[in-house]
Formats: sequence, structure tokens, C-alpha cells
Amino acid sequence: MTKIRSAKGEIVAGFLAPHPPHLVYAENPAQNEPRSRGGWESLRWAYENCRKSIKELKPDVILVHSLHWQTVVGHHVTATPRLEGRSVDPIFPHLFRYAYGMDVDVELAETIVDECKSAGLESKPMRNPKFRVDYGTIVSLHMLNPDWDIPVVGISANNSPYFYDDKIGQDEMSRLGQATAKAIAKTGRRAVLAASNTLSHLHFPEEPNPQLPEDMSLEHIQSQGQYEWDVKIINLLRAGKIDEFFDVMPQFCREAFAEIKAGGLTWMLEAMGRPRYGAQLHGYGTVIGTGNAVMEWRPEGNQASSHQVSGGQK
Repeated sequence: MTKIRSAKGEIVAGFLAPHPPHLVYAENPAQNEPRSRGGWESLRWAYENCRKSIKELKPDVILVHSLHWQTVVGHHVTATPRLEGRSVDPIFPHLFRYAYGMDVDVELAETIVDECKSAGLESKPMRNPKFRVDYGTIVSLHMLNPDWDIPVVGISANNSPYFYDDKIGQDEMSRLGQATAKAIAKTGRRAVLAASNTLSHLHFPEEPNPQLPEDMSLEHIQSQGQYEWDVKIINLLRAGKIDEFFDVMPQFCREAFAEIKAGGLTWMLEAMGRPRYGAQLHGYGTVIGTGNAVMEWRPEGNQASSHQVSGGQK
């Protein structure tokens, strides 16, 4: 293993980074085979602000916790130097056939595994060089940094605890966040965290226009109740009311089928010390009826420049 850096690391920003494959499809990047006529601009423009922040911060690594890398036993962490392949979305193969390549920060990954084990969490490094990376990880990483010039670490969503019990599952994700923060500090990394989740996740049973999936005249939230839940959660996070957010999160997950039940947002907020400062909302929008918010947390001392406004708005 490479020698760990002596300087203490830090988390320089955290992002709620939803992963609908439609967003990559609408951008028409060279890596994605299907071509589109655009669409979902409110979310794609929101991600442009995140990209500016990341370029400004110059992090050493981006860590992603993805719902769609589900593991039944323990928390797995990518720990092979290079991962390449083609990712095909199983539900939207006509939208997402993406040739990816990513460098992995193996030292940090191994340190996360060690810290997890020290915290009593089952954890394992993923060393298979032919491992097929899930589309949630790929979409969030592409939307945050389409240049793919920053090493990454992927963390799985262990679905066993949260499937059976909301409280036990979120408590375990809190411990995972704390272990991640310790590993970042120990390895001296300047790290960006990304929770790869939508908010509400009730959606249309089929595409409104299969011939033109990017037909924005047919895009809207699945229900008014779902929309009201999304707005409530966003406002709590913008105001830095973190305790209230965690209090209502189980009900939100039950009633709006929210993807944050998988623990990505809990992991990130816990790693950042449950920040009481407001998050910056870059944009909110729907994809096939789901609610998606692109949000950014900046610790004090890392506040962004002109493209951001202060948090805590109502």
C-alpha cells in the first residue's frame, strides 16, 4: 500500500447527486451511444454549478455512495486501480449505453474498509478488475465531473439493514459515514462526497412518449403529495434544520418511496458532521415523475464564489 499522507484530510464539499440516466442521455456525451434532442435542462443546468464548484475546489478524490450497487453482506468499496467497461441501464437500455473508464483511489478505499472494520461494520474491498460499475455511480460521476480526471471511490448500499428496519439501517449508514470521514482524515485527501439518490421516487409505469423520451411537454411530478414532501425536505436542508430532517425522514421514505432510504444521504451528512449550515439548492426537477434535487453542502472556509448564494433560504 502507498504510504499515507501526513497532512490531515478534509471533506471540502458534499452533493446530493441524483442519477436518472436520462440526464446523461440528454447531454449526448461521446461515451453514451444513444442520441437525444435534449431535455431535463433544469437538472442539467443545476449540475453545471456543481461542476464549477468541483473545479474550484480541486479535490483529490470523489466518493460516491450509490443505491444501485446493492450488497447483501456488508459495505463494499471499489479497490482496484482502474475500472473500464460498458454500462447498460436494465430499464432504459435505449437511453443509456455508456462506455466508462475511471481511476480509483485504492489507498483511500482500503483505509475506509479498515475504518469500517474498526467500527464493527462488515466491509470488503472490491478488487475485481472486470467489475461492472452500476449506472447510478456512473451517472452521478459523469454529471459532477464529465472530464473524469479526478480519482474516485465507490461505496455500495448494503440493503439488508434498511430493508428490515429504518432506524437500524440509518444508524449503520451513520457509522459508515463516520468511518469514511476518519479514512479521509487519515489519508490526507481533499474529498468531495456524492449521495447518488433522488428524493421522491414514485414514477410513471411507462414512458409517456416512447418515440421521444425527451418530450418535456409530458414531464411532471407523479403526484401533488409527493411534490409537497420534496419541497418540505428541500426546505429543511436549505435551512440547515438537520435534526428535523432526520426526524421526518422515515415518514418521507415510506410515503414518497424516497431513494434516500438506501442511506446515501445519511452517509454523506454524517461524514460531514451533520452540518447545521444551509445547503445550496442548485435545481429541482422531475424525471418520469420522480423528484430530483441537486444540492451542495460547503463547510465553512470552503464557501464558493460568485455562482453560489448563501444557504438557509426559505
